[in-house]
Order: sequence, then C-alpha cells, then structure tokens
Amino acid sequence: MSGETPEREIVFVVARADDGTIAKDGDVPWRIREDLQRFVAHTKGTPMIMGRKTFDSLPKLLPGRRHIVLTRDPKWSAEGAEVAHSVSEALEMAGPGDVSVIGGVDIFRLFEPHATRFELTEVHENTAGELVMDYPSEDWIEIARERRPADESWPAHSFVTFRRR
Repeated sequence: MSGETPEREIVFVVARADDGTIAKDGDVPWRIREDLQRFVAHTKGTPMIMGRKTFDSLPKLLPGRRHIVLTRDPKWSAEGAEVAHSVSEALEMAGPGDVSVIGGVDIFRLFEPHATRFELTEVHENTAGELVMDYPSEDWIEIARERRPADESWPAHSFVTFRRR
C-alpha cells in the first residue's frame, strides 16, 4: 500500500518565519504576492478549516471556499462561517474531498494526526511575532522546495511541500 495517494488530502497551508512566527499583532506579518497566490491555489475550491482568531483576521470572506470555524465557544457565530466544535465535526462538515487547514497554531496541533500534506512558505527572516509554530516534525518528509530571492517589497522565502512519512 506504500506510495498510494490517500482518498482525501488534508493540507496544512501556512507561512512561517525562520523564528517560527506565523502572526504578529494579530495578523500575517508579510504581504508576499507569490505567497498569497500560492495560498489561493491551494485553498480555492476546498473547504477551509480554521480557528476563530484566524477567521477574524481575514479581511473578508474568501471567494470559492467554505469557511469552517472550529471554536470552543458554543454561542459564537459569524456571517459566512460554518461553526464546528470538534475536529471530527469539522471534518464531517467538510464532506468528502480535499480540505485546507489554515490555522492557527492550536488548530494545526489538533489536525496534525489527520494531515496528509504540508504546504509551507518559509519566510527567511526573524519576525519576532507573538504567535509561533514549530517546524514540521520528523513525521514529515520534504518532497519539494522552491527558493525565492528578496526584493524591495518582501523578504527571501521558500515554498516547501512536505508529505507525511
């Protein structure tokens, strides 16, 4: 069975600085055009699962994607959000097919046992943000890497794809 593609991909999509930062001052600290394009490419047409703070940080509902929000607050709701209170409920709500998990840190930890692929943008700087995430563990193997140089608008970065071992 080794080497078979799973019936369903549960894909982590995240940008992370070299120091682990994924958020600073409640927002993504970079506006890297290629990273935003990559985010759209990996999430468009899939249900996105996220935590409430990640949902609140979005500038608006993102077109072409469902917004499934995992929260412990039984009273929380927001227009355009489908609310789940457990990992299994969120996955059931997503239905069959691929799913994108977009954060935050606690959501990634909860979904780690279910994830099949990790799409990481490594931002090559120390951002010193308040929300940090560990680098993918030894349970993941790097299968692709594309390096991008810095320019006047954004830092050097790499697009990295991992698969579960």
